[in-house]
Amino acid sequence: MRDVSRRLCLALIAALLGTAALASPTLQESSFWNSEVVKGNMPPIGERLPETPLIVDLKSKGREPGIEGGTLRTMVSRSKDIRQMVVYGYARLVGYDEGYELVPDILLDFENVENRKFTFHLRPGHRWSDGAPFTSADFEYYWKHVINNDELTPGGPSELLLADGKPPRVSFPDEVTVIYEWDAPNPQFLRALAQANPPFIYRPSHYLKQYHAAFADEEDLKAKMREKRVRSWAALHNRLDNMYKFDNPQLPTLQPWISASANAGTRALFVRNPYYHRIDTNGIQLPYIDVVEMSIVAGGLVAAKTNAGEADLQARGLSFRDISILKKGEVDGKNYQTNLWANGAASQIAIYPNLNFNDPVWREVLRDVRVRRALSLAIDRRMINRALYFGLGREGGMTVLARSPFFDPKNLTSWAIYDPALANTLLDQAGLHERQADGIRLLPDGRPMELVIETAGERQEVENALQIITDTWRDVGVKLVMRPLDRDILRNRVYTGVTMASVWYGWDNGIPTADTPPDYLAPRQQEFLAWPKWGQYFQTHGAAGEAPDMPEAQRLMELSLQWEDATTQEARAEIWREMLKIHADQIYGIGILAEAPQPVVVAYNLRNVPTTGTWAWDPGAHFGLYRMDEFWFDPEATVTQ
Repeated sequence: MRDVSRRLCLALIAALLGTAALASPTLQESSFWNSEVVKGNMPPIGERLPETPLIVDLKSKGREPGIEGGTLRTMVSRSKDIRQMVVYGYARLVGYDEGYELVPDILLDFENVENRKFTFHLRPGHRWSDGAPFTSADFEYYWKHVINNDELTPGGPSELLLADGKPPRVSFPDEVTVIYEWDAPNPQFLRALAQANPPFIYRPSHYLKQYHAAFADEEDLKAKMREKRVRSWAALHNRLDNMYKFDNPQLPTLQPWISASANAGTRALFVRNPYYHRIDTNGIQLPYIDVVEMSIVAGGLVAAKTNAGEADLQARGLSFRDISILKKGEVDGKNYQTNLWANGAASQIAIYPNLNFNDPVWREVLRDVRVRRALSLAIDRRMINRALYFGLGREGGMTVLARSPFFDPKNLTSWAIYDPALANTLLDQAGLHERQADGIRLLPDGRPMELVIETAGERQEVENALQIITDTWRDVGVKLVMRPLDRDILRNRVYTGVTMASVWYGWDNGIPTADTPPDYLAPRQQEFLAWPKWGQYFQTHGAAGEAPDMPEAQRLMELSLQWEDATTQEARAEIWREMLKIHADQIYGIGILAEAPQPVVVAYNLRNVPTTGTWAWDPGAHFGLYRMDEFWFDPEATVTQ
């Protein structure tokens, strides 16, 4: 009775908000799985859905209800990037809608009490992709037997599951209820669950128990270890349990498509999940598209293959410089259109001097804010914008985008207007006034000031921009040396302090609000390439890395902790503004420009893909924000459309 009353209250609230609950539609059996149903190998649609599926009203979003069928082709440049299917599919406990508000998805609903107590209500009857029930037992397995098992997770719960350094109390009152409760607020918890790469705080326990020492027969487990050639049950469990990598077809999932390829090779296939929890108002179970075919090709071939019509939906691997060839393909083949989406990263290109570089002389040079300011001032952003982006980018340092409520033009232009004379003065003041015969400045130990910037070698515009910067930096006595590397090698070198400087995008989230955790502005993550060892120190609770030892960085850490304890929107907003001002002044990341359009290629007969959107990793999960499971092929479309 209590549960029924709660649902009636939710429906009443929805009606008052103008989003009244939709009547349950007449269900339609999937044509893709119908033969399995007829054979008795799979229950009918009514028994595969949760008791309360998520009903998607596409018309309310200005889109068209679709029909089932078809194979969607897309491309990635590395075999490990098949994990993009988890990003694009974007089935999350809670997820962002297109207004960047958090809404229940896998969850039926949730309750949040002061960011301290979170009660999750699951959908009764929800099932994993193999038909096994999805219940609170899957959260319990993760909490008790994965994240708090010293062999599987030696470091214990991640920072996202800690508040004031303490883990939550987690309880499981019944099959469809899970409660997380902390003594201190944990305001980042829900938003972490909506990330492109979220902490999957549940696991398919029915599958994984056969690989866990606490549940499996010892001899059977040893046999499985020998079969997989691993030395411990924990290594076996961890190899097979990766909800994000999506590289184990046997691991049940809640995503819209399930992996159908044991070894990706040059192509990975994903087929529709027969137990997926979303349906449309016509009673058709999503996703509309039956199969996703993800080809793995060399990065430099993505644009050419897209131009040749070998992709139905493509943005990854494409950049602004590819727009001309893509537009030409439209004219020649007329089998796709090229949409231009906004880019959600804080900067298209950003240079990160490594403040934790192992070389003590260079480290002190890079830690001098006058040097970082001079390097920024010695970049001709207008030239780069015109040469590479036809003037369509927004020139300036790394800060939030104009769509963010925290955008301040002063932060954008701080130390970011081309001024080689001031750059020369700052470098002289930093004690780098000695030069060798060719004009290159000398470090305090007499070495030439040759600043090595390592790149992932994946974006031609990065190399082109660095070529332009090479000339303007030489004018102020700094020699730029570019070194392309594999992305994973580059990151590992940065994390270990071997890299002097690197280049990447700006912050993933360029459009934060007061409720967005500002932890990526503080030295809390090794992924921020300017202070990897400070981030390691925080992430490992001091077991690795180095403690921040610069006053401004320490202030950023204080502010990020204050944000977690703040109780009002105004207080959180003020913290954001101060942190952004510190970054604009200290130039931890040297932004070049932002908001250059991102080409998104869409097949002529693919429906419900927005003409305009935001291509963003987090928040947004690339296509995930726009719910790729709602895209569909129109069999009546013609090439001339």
